[in-house]
Amino acid sequence: MNAVIACGGTGGHLFPGLAVAEVLRDRGHEVLLFISEKEIDSVAVSQHPEFRFEKLPTIGLPSPFSPAVVRFMQRFHESLTRCRQLYASFKPQVVLGMGGFTSTAPVMAGRMRKIPTFIHESNAVPGKANKMTARMVRAVLLGFQECAPFFPKARTELTGTPIRAGLQRMQRAAARRKLGLREDLCTLLVMGGSQGAVGINQAIIKSLPSLHDQPLQVIHLAGARDERLVADNYQRENIPAYVTAFHHAMEEVYSAADLAIARSGAASLSELAVFGLPSILIPFPYAADDHQTRNAEIFAKRDATVMVREAELSADVLARKIKELIGDAARLRRMSQNSAHLAPDNAAGRVVDMMERYTQKP
Repeated sequence: MNAVIACGGTGGHLFPGLAVAEVLRDRGHEVLLFISEKEIDSVAVSQHPEFRFEKLPTIGLPSPFSPAVVRFMQRFHESLTRCRQLYASFKPQVVLGMGGFTSTAPVMAGRMRKIPTFIHESNAVPGKANKMTARMVRAVLLGFQECAPFFPKARTELTGTPIRAGLQRMQRAAARRKLGLREDLCTLLVMGGSQGAVGINQAIIKSLPSLHDQPLQVIHLAGARDERLVADNYQRENIPAYVTAFHHAMEEVYSAADLAIARSGAASLSELAVFGLPSILIPFPYAADDHQTRNAEIFAKRDATVMVREAELSADVLARKIKELIGDAARLRRMSQNSAHLAPDNAAGRVVDMMERYTQKP
């Protein structure tokens, strides 16, 4: 079949969409992916020349009382027109939207062609775009069952959040060698999502004087803005660290780590769970409807993470949490097992199963 996946705007939409595209391609289907005009999308797709990508001129939904609504409607109309033009030649048989307003026009264009349409909601609380788009689709595919009550009038199916096929566990020692790290030291992974996280970076920097006597090394994905600052601080405190803005081979950093400090976007949580990583989660406080806190609470209830709200974050709090966890091997093992139990089981395959089921001729 010819399948469309609309997945641009954030890494949390893009990378699960790419995971679904990989399964579709492996099963012999043709795939067209829509992305946004953001730089993050362009950088990510440059790693995947095997897929066809098209950019859409979409923007986030402003307040209904804002003058920006006019601009939003113009851009949305441009996106819808572009989709209909491309569909005339590509002739899709199914459309999947991964969330955000990059998804809405492709799904609407699919509905206008009377073909099966779906959306995937990774988070525990849905975004505005998916709430609006849900009325146009055959089913809403969920990362967390806890999200189902937000779609009372739609059919929902729990699939989990897809992760890329390349994220396969490596031997820990080999992964550490690849990053230039010691094989025998407890290893902390610090990451803030595809854009980095200034709040997490600052808290880590301030906590380093309390950690320099710990048997610890760090992998820190700092984002382009803070990379140099973060690296200088590890060097000053004489704490061994691999610091970079981004690391595309995420299977290396996940495999090398014993513990992670991260935001709680759904895609990141799925990846942490697949690698059985215990974590300290610091939800991004300005996420829509505070959905990152809701995501983190699901992991905290299963004792897979320690959640710290950013409003409560300080150097002392963070250093204490890190020392408590790396000093308690039994607790880390238990949290690791609990994290692994939350891993999605073949989520990308389940999403494709749903797409195939609705497009098969009776």
